[in-house]
Amino acid sequence: MILLVGAGTMAKDYAKVLQAQNQNFIVIGRGTKSADIFFKETGINVETGGLEHFLTKNQLQISQAIIAVGVEQLFSAASLLIKHGIRRILIEKPAGLTLDDIASLHQQAEHQGAEIFVAYNRRFYSSVEKALEIIEEDGGVQSFNFEITEWGHVIAPLSKAEGVKENWFLGNTTHVVDLAFFLGGTPKDFNCYTSGSLDWHTRSSSFAGAGICDNGALFCYHGNWSAPGRWSVEMLTREHRLIFRPMEKLQIQKLGSVAQEFIEISDKLDVEYKPGLFKQVQAFLSDIEKDKLCPLSQHLKNARIYAKMAGY
Repeated sequence: MILLVGAGTMAKDYAKVLQAQNQNFIVIGRGTKSADIFFKETGINVETGGLEHFLTKNQLQISQAIIAVGVEQLFSAASLLIKHGIRRILIEKPAGLTLDDIASLHQQAEHQGAEIFVAYNRRFYSSVEKALEIIEEDGGVQSFNFEITEWGHVIAPLSKAEGVKENWFLGNTTHVVDLAFFLGGTPKDFNCYTSGSLDWHTRSSSFAGAGICDNGALFCYHGNWSAPGRWSVEMLTREHRLIFRPMEKLQIQKLGSVAQEFIEISDKLDVEYKPGLFKQVQAFLSDIEKDKLCPLSQHLKNARIYAKMAGY
């Protein structure tokens, strides 16, 4: 039996995938309002009252859990599951509101022997799958760059729990950074700079940096949350420039050409379900593409890099 913790939008996406994969699961929510909406949209009943209430009152044999609650609730939900003996967990990024939360969760998991993976679904995009094939054929990534601009004017008026917007880089922008390092390599030496401030993200608003990865690939990045821009990632091999802009699609530029063309990809699953989610859940529940998952131990190492990049 699988627990799906949460009854919001992301949990609905997970429920759709779990149904398609013929999995037995129980959805855990808090209030009746979200539970009613969940049932109307999915046809699936929600156990209300919250996670702690459910775990205390039930003695079911739970083997695995997926946590799809708000960023501010991720740490506490995972801690409860570990405390109650659930040893295999897929948790939505970034697994905690702060770096301290992530470090504490990792310590708890190590102590209790729990296996936790952080859900960076973009690793499982069809565009990424195709890019990995090309990168391997070309002999690896030589260099890469990425842009981490967020639309500050859109985020500013959003109503979020305390601390969520102040830690937006960790909670949202790392989707881009994780994918860049997943494809390009893990930084072993880098310099980063921040400047500026926003009312809702006071520690930084502009970001730039560069470094070298453990595989020898060079990288650079830039972002300005007070200016126009968008997420993008570019991987350069000896034969091609691979461009994720938007990230669900893949453009290619061949050596000796200035033309950039979209590559045809088999993205049926990314169209039918939230992009990347079907194969991510499949990897979590089986050994299929398990190496694409992000273990919490790796995420903690990356989170220390993210904190430096964000000026945290």
